Amino acid sequence: MKNVFLATYLAVKEVMRNKGRFFLVAMVIALITVLVLFIAALGEGLSNANRQYVANLDAQLIVFLEKSDYSITSSRLETNTVKSVRRVDGVADAGPIYTSNSQIVSLPEPLKISMLGVEAGRPGMPQLLEGRYFRGGEAREAVMDSSVAQRTNLKIGDEIKIRSTQGTKDEFYTLKIVGLVDKQAYFFQPTIFLPAATWELVRPQSESDLNSDTPYPNIIAVKLSDPTQVQEMKTRLQSAVANIEVADIETTINNIPGYTAQQGTVQTQGVFTLLIGILVIGGFFQIQILQKVPQIGVLKAIGSSNFVVGLSAVVQIIIVTAIGVGIGSGLNYLFSLSLPPAIPLAFNGTWSLVAILLLLFIGPLGGMVSIIYAVRIEPLKALRLG
Repeated sequence: MKNVFLATYLAVKEVMRNKGRFFLVAMVIALITVLVLFIAALGEGLSNANRQYVANLDAQLIVFLEKSDYSITSSRLETNTVKSVRRVDGVADAGPIYTSNSQIVSLPEPLKISMLGVEAGRPGMPQLLEGRYFRGGEAREAVMDSSVAQRTNLKIGDEIKIRSTQGTKDEFYTLKIVGLVDKQAYFFQPTIFLPAATWELVRPQSESDLNSDTPYPNIIAVKLSDPTQVQEMKTRLQSAVANIEVADIETTINNIPGYTAQQGTVQTQGVFTLLIGILVIGGFFQIQILQKVPQIGVLKAIGSSNFVVGLSAVVQIIIVTAIGVGIGSGLNYLFSLSLPPAIPLAFNGTWSLVAILLLLFIGPLGGMVSIIYAVRIEPLKALRLG
């Protein structure tokens, strides 16, 4: 116990006597911390923006057109497929989902949005946060995601004007906001939900589509009577309904265009940032040890053990790393408060905690070489007497 106290005392005393030098290193670690937490938040934010709607579906399976490779944009099902799916034993409910993009032009700055057609009360329609569901038919009503409200200050009861290209001409449609849902971004864009018939009317269409007023769903969200029978129901649906393929939610997310590559890129950046942190911390403390070889020689000459010398170096590294990580975490929090909602950052508590623990771990890991060097110093050689 005495050795532990002595090692801690020596480490703290040296940090206090060289505040400027150690503070600069702590600030470097703080900047690395900000970068690591920012990359973690960016990865989580991009992931949410890309998969949020699909991940939050009240469903266990997604039905696609056969040979569409589980791609939502490539899939376009027949209208009677929904009824066929609902009749399959084990299906509690199924809701068609129609996807397209549009633009709200009744704002100071036009806002690009995802426009989803769904059936109120069916899988595919999120739970309401406020307001009510839209009416059926061609009701000019919409439910908006909270991300739309954050970017535009729109509220329930307001009207929005949608621009839609019909053939070669732009048409404008007015919709009334009647409800609000939360965390339903689709493909990086804020989302509004419409009745299927209204969606078919206002969605952008090519010349060949103008003569049709029948909406064709891209996918069908399927809610099972027994959510544990996912694999069995996939096989049963594909056997009972023609020209479809079925995937679970995780498979659907992984097949969103660019999702896997995007997450791999962000995670690689995070790993390299941690490696840079190890090298920076290791390099600094190696220089520190080299500068105080004579002092370590004196300590060993008067009877200090390798345990005390090594533990002192470890405690010093932990103190400086903890100060740097603490400052960096605080800076990161202040930084997050100033960012606009359009930037896809999500400071997930769990991932942030994991990143902070990793940063605390890389301090001693980076200083391992200097610790090994410190305990191997020979007193006589250090004092140039041998």
